[in-house]
Amino acid sequence: MDFVYKTLFPFAAERVEPYLRRHVTVPEVVSLLEDLRRAHAAEWTDHPAVGHWLRRTPEEEVVSATKYVRHLIAQDRKVTPLKTLQGMIWEEGYGSGDLLGEVYEDVPRAFARWRADGKRIAIFSSGSILAQKLLFGHSTAGDLTKYIEAYFDTTTGPKREAKSYSAIAEALGERSSSVIFVSDVEAELDAAKEAGMQTALMIRPGAGVTNARHGTIKSFDEL
Repeated sequence: MDFVYKTLFPFAAERVEPYLRRHVTVPEVVSLLEDLRRAHAAEWTDHPAVGHWLRRTPEEEVVSATKYVRHLIAQDRKVTPLKTLQGMIWEEGYGSGDLLGEVYEDVPRAFARWRADGKRIAIFSSGSILAQKLLFGHSTAGDLTKYIEAYFDTTTGPKREAKSYSAIAEALGERSSSVIFVSDVEAELDAAKEAGMQTALMIRPGAGVTNARHGTIKSFDEL
């Protein structure tokens, strides 16, 4: 989480304005701006501090979008167009070598062991699929995407709703009961368990969990 909040989020917030300025006419970015503008319109009256969305010129559009995106990042909002845009900005950072995905030292070891045992590995994250592939493809342990079979993000559904996990099991062609979902967020685990999955709460150093409702592990070496 330190990597996400102290590295990835500030990286995107700092670079969103120049990124949008360079790509404001690219069709995919134009579509994302439309989605963000609709989200802004839906909540503007509740958050007047984010200001009006001006679009008389491309420059006004970039400035308005930048202010709103930084507002969403500061609130850690799980908004799909935001996550998509962040992933595109991070792609440049990974490509230039300015970013490396930080993973715990037990992760590559566990991935290799699970794959050797014939187990399938998939990721479900509020970060976009692109962001997931970039992090694991440019990690401090090298390219780990060779171990990962499938990626899921908020386009599948919210992480705290059982139907999202049922959809994942269906996409994988597995019974929910044959899937174990590991997370450091108990509300996500509650939803996965409601969908019939097995669950494990990951407790990394600094976690504040005291009365876990799920079985706990402190390392992937335990799984």
